[in-house]
Amino acid sequence: MKAVQIRMGRAALGWGVRELADKAGVTANTISRIEGGADSKASTLDAIRAAFEGAGLTFLADGELRDGGPGVRLRK
Repeated sequence: MKAVQIRMGRAALGWGVRELADKAGVTANTISRIEGGADSKASTLDAIRAAFEGAGLTFLADGELRDGGPGVRLRK
């Protein structure tokens, strides 16, 4: 999961930094730092991914989009 996917995921769900942080059990500062490109523990990224997936978000790997970049998609 890349920083851009976290920003896209929040936008797709209409979540702010604080809402994602609450749902993932991390601080809002942690979300902001990761979105800004800082490294993070695998367990933190796992918690963020779990929060997003629990809300119906699917992560797309590099190359799954026409432009070749990573992305997100809401499940139907």
